[in-house]
Amino acid sequence: MTAATVATKVPAPGLIARQPILDAHRNVVAYELYDRSTVNKVYNVESDIFLTFSAMNHLGDEMLQGPLLIFINRTHQSLSGGHLDLVRPDRVVLDIGPVPGHLKDDIDALAMTLRELRERGFRLAFKHSVLAAVYAPWQPLADYVKVDLGTVKPEQYTAIAAAVKGRTQASLIAEKVETLEQFVAMKACGASLFQGYWVANPEVITTKVVAPEHAHVLQLMNLVRNQASTEAIETALKKDALLGFNLMRLINSCGFGLTREVTSFRDAVMLMGLNRLMRWAALLLITSRANTTHSVFGTTAVVRGRMMELLAAETLSVEERDSAFLTGLFSLLDKMLGIPMQQALELLSLPHAITDAVLSGTGMFGNMLSLVRACEDNDDEACAELAIALNYNNHQINMAHMEALVWADNLVNSA
Repeated sequence: MTAATVATKVPAPGLIARQPILDAHRNVVAYELYDRSTVNKVYNVESDIFLTFSAMNHLGDEMLQGPLLIFINRTHQSLSGGHLDLVRPDRVVLDIGPVPGHLKDDIDALAMTLRELRERGFRLAFKHSVLAAVYAPWQPLADYVKVDLGTVKPEQYTAIAAAVKGRTQASLIAEKVETLEQFVAMKACGASLFQGYWVANPEVITTKVVAPEHAHVLQLMNLVRNQASTEAIETALKKDALLGFNLMRLINSCGFGLTREVTSFRDAVMLMGLNRLMRWAALLLITSRANTTHSVFGTTAVVRGRMMELLAAETLSVEERDSAFLTGLFSLLDKMLGIPMQQALELLSLPHAITDAVLSGTGMFGNMLSLVRACEDNDDEACAELAIALNYNNHQINMAHMEALVWADNLVNSA
């Protein structure tokens, strides 16, 4: 995917609807996500990628807990997109609609793509139209068949359920269950999963689409494409607070599948790998927009992070230097996202030392952040008190502040 192919067509903020899918005992076993931000319900590759990206970065922690699955609707054009390499296939069900006009050649052509997706570990869900003879190549690939009760009559339930059992190995999902009678009837026919207003109402969530600076995303892509060093890529991530936020949010989400918390850009880059990093950066182009507010606060955040990192380098370990940088970098996250800081930090998985510093100014990093703020405000009295508490002298503080300003200015000019 290139910059030329990712036109920004999705309005912000994004609206994501999620509807529970329940078993026969009314236990939630999955959620289906719907993109509610499109115009006139026109879905395409861009909207599909937006839905996947939003789900991973904003809903992943809540929805990818335990055994829950995520059903995501896909257009046929997005089934071969590299963005699917970023998600855990064992937790995602691709909900695929019928071919327009039910053309046999198109059905046959898509069968190979669907087979490859299933071999990669994705589960596939189809509408009950897949039971038609023309869809025979798809039938062995079905993990779920969804029967739309809004389009079939009660007297058809038994025949459709028998066809699902006879032509596929799929579980039967009763979709658009509006009444108790429908639930009972479909359960008697062998449906094991249920979805609809009678079962559970969908919930619409406004997601914050995080938009890093366009130029920084493109530079990151160039570095990755040229197989730059980990240090060079780490430096690029430090240019843009929201670029770093996106990466830390993704790699620590349940959807990424790591078993340990990642708290530095260096580790994130190494664990993610260049191929997935390139695909992730390409996705960010979709949500990149010119944002003056972000530019102002983002530059200040970068200066804060770098100054804290330089001060930490005097006496602290490499891990503590990373934490100091992240504390400064994310200290204005509420301003950049336009949401309360508590809510902004909940989107990340950060050590308590960082969150406590940002939220309440406590601990060593909290004092360092207060010192940086005092320098910004030219508050000599507060600066002197904090310098004594942290055991820094005026020369160390002044040099760190000056070097941070120069460093941030060079980053902006080289973007």
